Amino acid sequence: MPHTKLIVTIPEETWIHGVSTAHPDIEFTVVATLAGETTGIALLECTASNGSEVLVDIERREDVTDLDLLWTHDDELLLQVETEAPVLLTPVWRTGVLPQTPFVVRDGEVTWELTTTSGRLSRLGDRLADAEIRFDIEYVRTFGTDFASHLLTDRQRQLVLAAFERGYYATPRTATLTEVAESVGISKATASDTLHRAEGRIIDWFIGEHVTNDGGTDRPLD
Repeated sequence: MPHTKLIVTIPEETWIHGVSTAHPDIEFTVVATLAGETTGIALLECTASNGSEVLVDIERREDVTDLDLLWTHDDELLLQVETEAPVLLTPVWRTGVLPQTPFVVRDGEVTWELTTTSGRLSRLGDRLADAEIRFDIEYVRTFGTDFASHLLTDRQRQLVLAAFERGYYATPRTATLTEVAESVGISKATASDTLHRAEGRIIDWFIGEHVTNDGGTDRPLD
């Protein structure tokens, strides 16, 4: 399974291209995205001394349908932006490829890291080309038997192993989330979030390996 880093040139007609090129020194860190046929939602962070100017600039974009300032402190902003016709996210959504989050947008370009099957990666390239979205492949690395060391972060791997060893995934369960968290010296909330992210990565990998685009499995079930 390949791990790929793409540098994508954002289409000029999108709000994030206009805003990021108008403020080229600001990095917009996209924490999460949600895309559909006609709507896209992005949760993003940025640090800007001219935060109010950035907000006004986003609001003025024709394809932005909603903007919420969720949190601010000093120069740091957390925003939720809803847009119509999510040109950049649509090829990703339709291909079933999930860029790792967070990812960074700066001066009209977005950097994506993807871990997916060769087939899905090829289809994503075709979708981007069909949409006339330019991209450069910085690298493609194929993981072998040591893939698990790249799939999860060190912290995620440590917590998943601790949860497994203590019986958190056993049936019936023999350890609580609180007990797992205490065993590695973190809070229950942090353990819950870390496990959720790790489990999501594992499920994404499994789906990419075993489920086809039409929702069927590519291998027989025993």
